[in-house]
Amino acid sequence: MVPHVAMLDVPRPVVAFLARLPAAHRRKIGTPHGSRAPGPFRQAVLVLRWFRHRTCVHCLARDAGISQATGYRYLHEGIDVLAECAPDLHQVLERCRARGLSHVVLDGTLIPCDRVAGTTEKGNDLWYSGKGRHFAGNLQFIAAPDGSLHGASPARRAWGRVSDVEPGSVHDLRAARIHALPALYAAARAGLPTLADVGYTGAGIGVHTPFRPHPDISSPLAADNRTHNRLLRGIRARGERAAAELKQRWRALQHVTISPSRIGAVAQAALVLNNAWHEKR
Repeated sequence: MVPHVAMLDVPRPVVAFLARLPAAHRRKIGTPHGSRAPGPFRQAVLVLRWFRHRTCVHCLARDAGISQATGYRYLHEGIDVLAECAPDLHQVLERCRARGLSHVVLDGTLIPCDRVAGTTEKGNDLWYSGKGRHFAGNLQFIAAPDGSLHGASPARRAWGRVSDVEPGSVHDLRAARIHALPALYAAARAGLPTLADVGYTGAGIGVHTPFRPHPDISSPLAADNRTHNRLLRGIRARGERAAAELKQRWRALQHVTISPSRIGAVAQAALVLNNAWHEKR
């Protein structure tokens, strides 16, 4: 065994922000002072190492001087206290409208996960995505036109929202109908439309998608329809980088090895951390 020293490439204010959350949680549930081996700051470092570098929980627990089971408990506690700070979709849309944004961008992304037992009504694997050709959870993102998922404060002002998770076999449109479209319809009536890709065709009034050939639109597309599609793609492209930013900065989202039912909470926690990163830097 060879000891070594490593630096966590996360701004210290972000660590301090996260450390305050489990500290408040411990006071809320009445945890006696000094009864836990790692304090809130060391717990925050454990959680951030998992989010930032996908470090295995066994290694995190070993470095913190606790058991692997306790390491998982501390990790899930950190995820939960962060996810509780994630903004509500209705609040985000209200703030976007008050800010005078021209539109928001709706996009879906797949978060890879380990194979999970469970089948659909047709007997197929519930968490297997035919689109991605791997096991995954389906998340819906709402982002500002410039692709930002951050605002002035992670607690009170954010311009993005991540939905709860649906199994990978669920189509983007179906997942959006469950988690996003009701609020987006209300926002569209108030003057804040939504731009989405072709996977959301048929989403309804206020959700603008590219044209594609069907019985009412012949192939090849007419020049005005092709122009519409190019403009829509160009405007939407910047907003769709939101998911890529979260996945690249918080690498735990590149492959989640804990229960896939936790993917939504993990993504919402990553969103809060991303907000804090932009505010504190």
